[in-house]
Amino acid sequence: MKNITVRILLVVMVITTFSSCKKSFLELNPPANLTPEQALRTEADLLVALRGAYAGLRSTAMYGRDQMVIGDMMADNTYQSVLNTNRYTLFNNYSYNLTDGNVSGLWSTAYAIILRTNNIINANVSGASVNQIKGEARAIRALCYFNLVRYFSRPFTDNPNGLGVPIITVYNADLKPGRNTITEVYNQIHTDLNAAYNLMTTYSNSSQFSKFGARALQARVFLTQNDKTNARTAALDVINNGGFTLITAAGHGAYWANPVIRTDRVETIFEVSADAVANNAFDGLSYIYSQAGNYGDMLCADDLYASFGAADVRRQLYATGVRGGLPSVFVNKYPNFVGDHSDTKVLRLSEMYLIVAEATTNETEARTYVNAITAQRGASAITSTGTTLFNDIMAERRKELAFEGHRYMDMQRLKLDINRGANYPAAARTIAYANFRRVFPIPQTEIDVNPTIKAQQNPGW
Repeated sequence: MKNITVRILLVVMVITTFSSCKKSFLELNPPANLTPEQALRTEADLLVALRGAYAGLRSTAMYGRDQMVIGDMMADNTYQSVLNTNRYTLFNNYSYNLTDGNVSGLWSTAYAIILRTNNIINANVSGASVNQIKGEARAIRALCYFNLVRYFSRPFTDNPNGLGVPIITVYNADLKPGRNTITEVYNQIHTDLNAAYNLMTTYSNSSQFSKFGARALQARVFLTQNDKTNARTAALDVINNGGFTLITAAGHGAYWANPVIRTDRVETIFEVSADAVANNAFDGLSYIYSQAGNYGDMLCADDLYASFGAADVRRQLYATGVRGGLPSVFVNKYPNFVGDHSDTKVLRLSEMYLIVAEATTNETEARTYVNAITAQRGASAITSTGTTLFNDIMAERRKELAFEGHRYMDMQRLKLDINRGANYPAAARTIAYANFRRVFPIPQTEIDVNPTIKAQQNPGW
């Protein structure tokens, strides 16, 4: 894997490779030496670069697979079958290390995407759609920084002044960045999301960020910071003004079976698209879960499956059977891996309802919003109060967002010990919140080439 500094050079090469042919390619500067200002001169250039940023989100290290699998496996939703291809074994066992390829893959891929978006955001280009393009780039950059700071730093509420991740917003081939504070990273995320909300005016489809996609992501960010007032406000803005509608019970199965990006604003606010041409093939998310694919390594935890009532339509996304000689529960949430692949849902309207339910101080409002979800799933209405109500909302959140990469991050922001069931290895069933492996290490590849960050490794590593 390349470090951040080398990635800057690679991104410039990628942009020049995909830019439209024009006079600058005939000048004396070889393509690899073009600056971003030279490479991005027109609105068309920006659009090509933006497509590259979206494509980066589809990589296996990001929303193509790792973000989703690790986000559930490091908690208590998904586990590795005894019959497996040795993918994610170290996360199943909580024994990953400094040189783990999934950890370094998230780091390097996220920064590669960030550098692509930086070049778009900083480009001095005019045109009718430039604001929209730059707004989408800012939302993508915010999403990448949000993932980085949550995996490579302690939660915001632990110590806002603790070490976050390096903030890079400009092109600098000689940069060897140190880590900014957690507060500085979150401030950058909000700066980008506020700008994205104001810059974007167009809704195209579910595979592109829109202004309400930026607002939905901001609701999640605020909730992660335990800023419940602003989380509720942002989520309500999406619910009331975004024009999206919830999936109904009758349409639930068809929603997950549909591999096509949406233009109807039903449920999906933003998803990372994988179609028949642009996909990760055998390394895609569908293959790691589907028993009809090549792998099918990852299974649904027994206690999660047992939490679905018999009439709950979400239960239909899971099937019981036998794998490796053991009773197993299979995940059919991503069923498409031939032709048009299943997309990765990043932001959904149902999450916004759950955020309001968790963030509000009014218990009647909390029950109203969480039961907007239970009513569309055939699940029992929640009638509890106090601490029980909070626990019921979190249980509903676990069921609704299962296998979408949220569970571990919820355990982190709530500072909870992880108690896994008998599906997991005996030595990795109780993972205390204080366990140093609850935070990823700065990858060894970065430590080796970046003297600034070398002294800033996370404790325990």
